[in-house]
Amino acid sequence: MAKKKIATKLKVPGSDTAHRATIRMYRQGLGDCFLITIPRKKTNPLRILLDCGVILGTQNAVDKMTQVAKDIVKETGGHVDILVATHQHWDHLSGFIQASETFAKLKVGEVWVAWTEDPDDPLAKELRQERAEAITALRMSAATMTMAGDEEGASEVDNLLGFFGAAGGASTEDAMNAVMKMGKPRYCRATDDPVHLSDPDVRLYVLGPPHDAKQIRRTLPSTRDPETYGIAAHQLSENVVAALLPDDSSTPFSDLRAIPFAITRGMDFFRKHYWGPGEEAPEWRKIDTSWLGGASELALALDSATNNTSLVLAIEFPDGDVLLFVADAQVGNWLSWTDLSWDVEGRKVTGPDLLARTIFYKVGHHGSHNATLRAAGLELMKNLSLAAIPVDHEMAVKKRWANMPLPELVKALGSKAGNGVVRIDEAPDPPVRNVTATDLYFDFLI
Repeated sequence: MAKKKIATKLKVPGSDTAHRATIRMYRQGLGDCFLITIPRKKTNPLRILLDCGVILGTQNAVDKMTQVAKDIVKETGGHVDILVATHQHWDHLSGFIQASETFAKLKVGEVWVAWTEDPDDPLAKELRQERAEAITALRMSAATMTMAGDEEGASEVDNLLGFFGAAGGASTEDAMNAVMKMGKPRYCRATDDPVHLSDPDVRLYVLGPPHDAKQIRRTLPSTRDPETYGIAAHQLSENVVAALLPDDSSTPFSDLRAIPFAITRGMDFFRKHYWGPGEEAPEWRKIDTSWLGGASELALALDSATNNTSLVLAIEFPDGDVLLFVADAQVGNWLSWTDLSWDVEGRKVTGPDLLARTIFYKVGHHGSHNATLRAAGLELMKNLSLAAIPVDHEMAVKKRWANMPLPELVKALGSKAGNGVVRIDEAPDPPVRNVTATDLYFDFLI
């Protein structure tokens, strides 16, 4: 569907008391940024900002994120009650670096992050160390691939590393640190009691991430009985991490004795004894970078495991309706909600119960195949009214993610969401009820 520009003048969210909430989904590109406004009876509306970023490689990213940040400051009157930074990926946090001067004008009450950012949590420390080592190893492997002439392999790894920021530039860790200085931090756990606000009368539930390394590392659907839509991906090779660690001893020669692969084409010795007649040597004579064959798998695993540390938030209204924001949560995160339960004023609330009462769903990971479960996810959402996909398919194709969003999932969402599915890269045709838009954002009136 061709993109359409819309310039509809909207009412100020929160000024129309006929609506319980307004959810603003920004259209900055491939990334997440949501502003939730819930009217109060006595004071200014409650404002919750979830993430603010765009994928590395987006054209005019600084200008776009500055424009978004200016709108957030204007819309909120310069104050946000809760700022939620879901996980350390550039497409969720970049704006806090790219538009830092504008965000300096925003006052924040609390900053909610997952327990994975807690400096005193042992498992969080382990996961952060694991991520740092993997990023270092992958940057080295991508550089080695480039020198060896494997441009395609290097590009694939670099695209996934882009989720962690530009090499040599600002990182997602820098962005997360900037966010956590904006207000009082709260390290959220799924075992926390729901936060009950009296005005407005809503409850905030944290569903994930699970405090379990195995569940966090369970990112892909099973091959035999896939829990998601689409085809299960290949499993990660067991030796990939060991082969790419910075102190790896499995490489055939030390760095001091290694000659970049492409350079050997112009050296007489190698042209005579290695390359042989013609431009290509027999495959059996090459040892080059075959030991790096698992780099793309490791990059994918690192990306997915970080997605699985996503802070998942459910907002419950007094009548039981729920707004669900899952960030980029993947299989293990979703499955962990099955066992969650809370005692709330004499009633038992469970993870599946919150899904069953969900009326608005922020679709996970830009509509990817491994970020919306079927039986334990979408099929439970019996009351789903609206689904929002923050995706830019053209950019996804440039990044070689042609199935973002996954057509099978988009179709399932369309049959499930009573009022429709909205994605940031398309104008709904026909228009969706209670959804208005400008070129900068969609507003969902709940």
